[in-house]
Amino acid sequence: MKKIFCLILVSTISFATIAQDEDEEKKGGIKKENFFTGGTLNLSFGNQFTSLGISPFFGYSINRFVDVAATVGINYISQRDWDVWDDKLKQTVYGPGAFVRLFPVKFLFAQAQYEFNFIRYKYVFPSSYGLPSERYRFDAHSLLVGGGFAGGRDRDNNSFYYVSILWDVAKSPNSPYLDNFNRAVPIIRAGYNIALFQGRR
Repeated sequence: MKKIFCLILVSTISFATIAQDEDEEKKGGIKKENFFTGGTLNLSFGNQFTSLGISPFFGYSINRFVDVAATVGINYISQRDWDVWDDKLKQTVYGPGAFVRLFPVKFLFAQAQYEFNFIRYKYVFPSSYGLPSERYRFDAHSLLVGGGFAGGRDRDNNSFYYVSILWDVAKSPNSPYLDNFNRAVPIIRAGYNIALFQGRR
């Protein structure tokens, strides 16, 4: 997983350097109008699997092709028939992360996102077992990869809505993005990117 993350990071830096606009090269330095914020609503689903959550973020546009951001998320995940019939698994997942978005064209992007998640886990035995619920705490790394659509984004405006679909390619044993058969489930996210310090267009 570390090799994959390093490869993505190196590729992103290389791409950002090559794609740098001439105007930006002349001005140089950090530009406050390149900062942005926003938030994402998360929805995942699969075989007896549902996940809902929210993830605010704060980031910077390196140029018109590359955005990077830090994020923090909280999700509630529920699974049924996880280990045996009629059992339930409930998880509260929260933690920090960071993502890179590459825009080959203004309305489409590829995304790689690393997350470190703290997990509060509750396992409910089938009612026929007559056993009390069990609670655990652990953590998991995830590397989410996928792409999406950005509506309303252009060269002079970094405020836009987006929809994306991602998968956890790291597949850590404790990943909250795997179903009860240890398969990566699609993670559908929608949200809004808000440009800061750009003024009115």
